[in-house]
This record gives sequence, C-alpha cells and structure tokens, in this order.
Amino acid sequence: MQAALAPLRRRPFRLLVAGRATNMLGNGVAPIALAFAVLAITGSVTELGLVVAARTLFNVVFLLFGGVVADRLPRSLVLVGSSALSALSQGTVATLVLTHQATVPRLLVLSALNGTFGAFAFPASGALLPQTVAPDERTAANALNRLAANSAMIGGAALGGLVVAALGPGWGLAIDAITFACAGLLFAFVRVDAPARTAADEAKKPGVLHELREGWQEFAHRRWVWTIVLAFGFLNASFSAAIQVLGPSVAKASFGSGGWGVVLSSETVGMVVGGMIGLRFRPQRMLFVGTACMAADSLLPTALAFRMPLAVLAACGVVAGACVEQFMIAWETSLQQEIPEDRLARVYSYDALGSFALIPIAQAATGPLSAALGVRATLLMAAVLVVLCTAGMVAVPEVRTLRRRTPGATTAAAESVVAETA
Repeated sequence: MQAALAPLRRRPFRLLVAGRATNMLGNGVAPIALAFAVLAITGSVTELGLVVAARTLFNVVFLLFGGVVADRLPRSLVLVGSSALSALSQGTVATLVLTHQATVPRLLVLSALNGTFGAFAFPASGALLPQTVAPDERTAANALNRLAANSAMIGGAALGGLVVAALGPGWGLAIDAITFACAGLLFAFVRVDAPARTAADEAKKPGVLHELREGWQEFAHRRWVWTIVLAFGFLNASFSAAIQVLGPSVAKASFGSGGWGVVLSSETVGMVVGGMIGLRFRPQRMLFVGTACMAADSLLPTALAFRMPLAVLAACGVVAGACVEQFMIAWETSLQQEIPEDRLARVYSYDALGSFALIPIAQAATGPLSAALGVRATLLMAAVLVVLCTAGMVAVPEVRTLRRRTPGATTAAAESVVAETA
C-alpha cells in the first residue's frame, strides 16, 4: 500500500488531483441541475437533448486545438484559463435560471461556450499528470487521481439531487460555477518541468498543422489506440443518450431528481470501489481486462428500460462504475506508457475527439427516436450497442497482448515510434 500512495508525496500531483476533484464535485451537480432546468422551462426531452448536445458538439470541435495548445503552453496555465472561463459561463447560466430569464436559445449559446472552454482542459489535465510523478508511479497516480475525482462526483451527484429538489436547479448551477473558480486557483500553484522537445523540434518551430499531423501519426500508428477510440465513439454516444437525455425524463416521471441523484452517485461509488481495486489489481494485460469490463456499461440502460426499482438501478450503477474504472486506469496508463510525453496532449485530444464525436448527434436524436420507437426500445438499443462495442475492442489482437511495463523497464515514452515527416 505504501507504493500505491507514493504519488501523494509530490506536491504538484496533490494540487492537480485536488483541482480535478473540485471540478468533478461541480460536474456531479451540473448535469442534474441543467437537465431539470431545461425540463422545467420546456418539458421537452428533445430540447433537453439539444442543449446537452450543444456543449458536447463545441467541446469536440475545439478538442484538437486544445491538444496543440496544451503541448505548446504550460499545461497548468491552460487549466487555469479554462477554469476561469468555465466559471464565468456557468455563472451566467446560473444567474439566468435564478432570475427566470433562461430560455433555450440562451442556454444553447452558453452550453456551447462551456463546451469550448472545457475542450482545453481535457488534454491539458491528462498530459499534465505524468509530469507530476515518476514513471514507475503512473499506474498508482492514475488510480489515485480517478479515486479522488470519483469520490468528489459521488458528493456532487448527491448534492445536485438534494439542491435541485430543495432549492431549484439555479443554485446547483451556481455551485458548479464556484467549483470551477476554486479549481483554477489550485491549478495555478502546480509547478512542473516542461516536457522535453528535441533539437529538431525547436529548429523547425512547427506550426499548428504540423503539430496536429505529428499527433495524428502517433495516434494512427497504433491500432489498439484508434480501434478503442472508434469503439468508444459509438459506446459513449449510446450510453450518454440513454443516461443524460432519457434518464432524467424517466426519473421525472417516477422517482424524481433526488432519486436520479442517487442513481448517478451509485455509478460513481462503483468507480471509487474500482479505483481502490485498481491500486492493488495490476494485471499484466490490463488493457484487455479493462476493455472486457466495459460490457457492464449496458446494465444501467437495461435496468432503466424495464423500470427497475431505485435500489436495483443503484446496484447496477455500482457494478458498472467499478468495471468502467478498470478500463479508465488501464487506458490512461497505457497511453502514458506508450506515447512520447511531448505529444501526449495531442493524442489525448484525438482520443477525445473520436470518443465524443457522435455524442451530440445521439443526444439530439434521442428525443425524436424515443418518440418514434418508445423509450424502452431506445434504451435497449443503447445497451446492445455497448455490448457490441466491447466485443469489437477485445477482438483486436494488440488490445489482448499489450502488457503493462514493470518499473525500471524501458518505456516507449522516451522516443517516438513514428518517423519524423519532412
């Protein structure tokens, strides 16, 4: 256990984890608050899907640029800027809702801005973490980072349900804005060495397109990377449509916002359990184990489809969360192990782009699709897609054979396996 907690001795890691956990506390509140705010204004699942999709769409559009910026500028500075702008945009949403001035067009614009600002945070935060710890501490660091973030999400989702039920969605959105501001302050104190760049890189002074091409080469060269990202494009789309759009509508018609907060919290509880398991459970073929575990993500849409009791939904959430966490730890560790550090943020941005690209389409289409086919059929379709995507990932030979490197082994992060282009 001492080795598992070793990253906590490093101040930059502690500050990064604290900042991300603070963000996740607010992120646990925000989806519940925003969903019930839109439903209170319009009562329309279709319009809820459009508002949610607007954030995701602009997040996806700006992810590649966010990756380039995070590989060029100090990553902690990128996180500070993203947090400050996100606090401003989410604070504006909260003010509009609290003053009863919120309309769907205004929420669409502000959701788009929030998604744009968030596009810079994802690659910066993922690429900054390995700079805060030693190479042999990365698996433990990823597990601890996700354990802290998911613990915060538990509190956020539970708090969101209670605040929305007791005070209204506007106050939940205000809490999210405050957490962005607090996280930005923590990120401002993260101090790390800049990732090394080769003499050739410095001499070329590459432009944005050149750097995007370098990141694409690192991404596309490895079949296990792009096939998993492709599968997650469909998996995330189906799951987010089921949980973020149809889930709140099912909850509103049955157990309410408080119960929905419990359901979302249960999945995060499972992630915390999974993080604790990940601190000790380190199989050599961890990527294969992690991808196989993703089949559990089908449990919650299936339970919602059959209108299972709240206790059953919560149990499904716990199991799914614990399994998903095994994949997330394995995925982040594998990327950090195999991708050169100075190109990691760009690979993270391509990862996020492919993984999230279909989400806004699915979210926008869920309302009309469920109206045509029925809510149950749409939820079951989402569950089946999750299982099919999992099967596709584990069928890839490189996914099954990639091994976790032991401490002291030569890592591929020291040099690129992709030839430099002229």
